[in-house]
Amino acid sequence: MMSTSKVGVRMTDQLALPVEYASWLASLKQRIQSAQQRATLSVNRELVLLYWQIGKDILERQQNQGWGAKVIDRLAKDLTVAFPDMKGFSRRNLLYMRSFAEEWPDLEFVQQAVAQLPWGQNLLLLTKLKVREEREWYAAKAIEHGWSRNVMWHHISTHLHQRSGNAVTNFDKRLPSPDSELAQQTLKDPYLFDFLGVSNEALEREIEGAMTRHVTKLLMELGEGFAFAGRQVHVEVAGEDFYIDLLFYNYRLHRFMVVELKGGAFKPEHAGQLNFYVTLVDEHLKSEDDKPTIGLLLCKQQHRIVAEYALRGMTQPIGIAEYKLELPEELARYLPSIEQIEAELQTEDLDEHEEGKGEPL
Repeated sequence: MMSTSKVGVRMTDQLALPVEYASWLASLKQRIQSAQQRATLSVNRELVLLYWQIGKDILERQQNQGWGAKVIDRLAKDLTVAFPDMKGFSRRNLLYMRSFAEEWPDLEFVQQAVAQLPWGQNLLLLTKLKVREEREWYAAKAIEHGWSRNVMWHHISTHLHQRSGNAVTNFDKRLPSPDSELAQQTLKDPYLFDFLGVSNEALEREIEGAMTRHVTKLLMELGEGFAFAGRQVHVEVAGEDFYIDLLFYNYRLHRFMVVELKGGAFKPEHAGQLNFYVTLVDEHLKSEDDKPTIGLLLCKQQHRIVAEYALRGMTQPIGIAEYKLELPEELARYLPSIEQIEAELQTEDLDEHEEGKGEPL
């Protein structure tokens, strides 16, 4: 039986606790977890900076003193003997450190940017990308969205940088800045729907059904911030029934997105239909707190000039992009499966610094 004393102490059969103990304990747990996360990030940052400094030393000595490969071999053996519990001093990893320092000569940038990423992700940037601007873009996105190593590899392999913001839109004419720029970068072209498991000859309803069956994978391809709001969403106007193919909400943009799927090539009349559906959502589903709805028309083929002409007469913000149901074999072979990515998102990304562990090099 429980009672409360006049001094604000809760009495139990086992122990007398202050009334505010539970809330204080919850706050304390949160602070401890935050401190653990900061400690993990700090350890990773120090490790990456150490690797950069070692690589810089090797690079300078090779350039100034003519050090050769045999010195690297000996250094790997000596460091491994001196630090048997550390697994990052193999010859291969020392060469990566040298390349890392060579490609990122600016210590200030390393401290502020790539030192926030685990070593394994830095190796992906180093070995899979040759253009510095692309490396910086993927590094920034990985930090912003907390990508794991497999997620980063998936996005690099599917050329996310080239696809992002590439859809034909009228956002610059229909949305205020900076909303128009943010919405533009949210869309991509083309979208890759190989995970649906349907052939290129699949009909619209078959593709649409596969999308709802694989909604988690679909949201991953759509990008950050999207939530599934419904399929064949019914809206009644003047006694007539209308059905929206797919409806999503983006909590980063604070707006709905209507998706219309076309199984063939783009036709100008498709834009008019989508324009109508976007208006319906604004009038019947959008709340006062939501920003204006945007539309995305997905088709198998489009001619960008025709799409641009079609959007000039639309009153609503609309984007037009292609989708691919099958990836080229040479690309699909090297990609981690969506199942692997989803599994990794549920676990901590441990031992990132270990050379080659799970690394798609």
